[in-house]
Amino acid sequence: MRNRIALTCLLAALSVGSAPAVVAAAAPSLVQDAEEIAPGARITVTRDGDRWTADYVLSQDAPVWAFYRSTVTNGTREPWRPRDWRVVTPGVVLERVGDLDVLRTVDGGPVPREVSLSLTPSGENLEADYPVLMFTDGSVAMPTGAFDVFPLPSMEAVRLSDDERAPYRRAVGNTWVIWRDTAGPVLHHGRRQAQAEGDDGRTYVLFGQTEVKAAERLVTVVDPELPFWIAASIEGFAPRVADYYATRLGAGQTDRPTIMATWYGPTIGKTNYGGSVLPGLIVMTFEGKELLTSSDAVLAENRWFIGHESAHFWLGQTVRAERSRESWMTEGGADLMAVRAMQALDPGFEARPVLQAEVDDCTRLAGHPVIEAGQRGEHRAWYSCGAVFALVAEAAQKRATGGDWFDFLKPLIDAGRADGVLTREAWLSRLTEVSGDPALRTGIEALLTEGAPDPVPVVAALFDRASIAYRVVDGKIVLE
Repeated sequence: MRNRIALTCLLAALSVGSAPAVVAAAAPSLVQDAEEIAPGARITVTRDGDRWTADYVLSQDAPVWAFYRSTVTNGTREPWRPRDWRVVTPGVVLERVGDLDVLRTVDGGPVPREVSLSLTPSGENLEADYPVLMFTDGSVAMPTGAFDVFPLPSMEAVRLSDDERAPYRRAVGNTWVIWRDTAGPVLHHGRRQAQAEGDDGRTYVLFGQTEVKAAERLVTVVDPELPFWIAASIEGFAPRVADYYATRLGAGQTDRPTIMATWYGPTIGKTNYGGSVLPGLIVMTFEGKELLTSSDAVLAENRWFIGHESAHFWLGQTVRAERSRESWMTEGGADLMAVRAMQALDPGFEARPVLQAEVDDCTRLAGHPVIEAGQRGEHRAWYSCGAVFALVAEAAQKRATGGDWFDFLKPLIDAGRADGVLTREAWLSRLTEVSGDPALRTGIEALLTEGAPDPVPVVAALFDRASIAYRVVDGKIVLE
């Protein structure tokens, strides 16, 4: 089984590779300190050999504290936190309620201001979120945002929709975390420190001594058992594809990213690529016997993967989707960026199979609204349909000016550099401007907001109007 997993990218304001390190101070033990330092919580995460703990000091009395990132495992869609984290404090439970992981008391009273948890990290891939990274030498990279919490006034509030809960959420940075490893320093913001602290919930902290290799254009933290050819491919191809994107689109979020790459072993019958992007940081996971040795096909797939993740330094971080449900713009757009970059940098790359897979998956998944794909656990719709819509935009650009996808995209990125946001309205308005055909917008919006009982005729109509060559074979759109 081949499974290419590209996690929806969550964005932040700070660069992992360039942010200044913060020298940790002694952690306070008084509740008053938590109130003064952070409006939500102060947490100390400690690794002591095989024992992991997270000690919370909460800023106020509340019957429920919820975790911002209450995601589920990829595939099985099971909540991971109640399985991997255990409450040590008597009378407090950690459980899943609706779409949130929450801390509450057995008797319904306020959660104690000080709560201790015992952690058992696992490296399972998560759905649209950043997983724990497990290295074969025992090192562990923790996603900092996994610990962020916010208070709710009742269990009834837990069951509200995400929009209805919005007034209870605090600003990003409500949690201050201290990171400690009794075995030695931790790696935080590109620097090893005896201990680290901060409120940046959108990066990783590395526990352990996996080697950090710094080059002129790239910093790598690579699992020692990752097949050599993969590490060499990362080190050689990532700067090339970044240079290509910069030439076509202007400056991206960083010109010297850090890449963390882990190896989950030579599993037989399964080839997995997992990836996510944070400011200045690409995280990659690899698994599968097929990856032990290089081949033209595997090398091309690995480079495409690097190309997709690197694309997010432009489409995803220089500008980001205004809301996660609009991730079709960033994920599908990054897919097509990677395809076009591969064609430019690797003349032997075959684009058609990749693009055909996008069409196949979009017509399979767009029976329901594409923007609601995350709620259904069908994130692949954001990638595939976003790529299909990008193909339509590219075809319109080619017909108007002879240009390509990058020519369509560059004005959108430039216009969004000031506030860092790309809206659906801006994307669709540019499509109408370039094509002169408002029906393209109408067709795309129908799939975004309503879906279609049979998406094939809708996609075919978009291709007809954009002059994308295809034929229909047994009810399936086949690109020519």
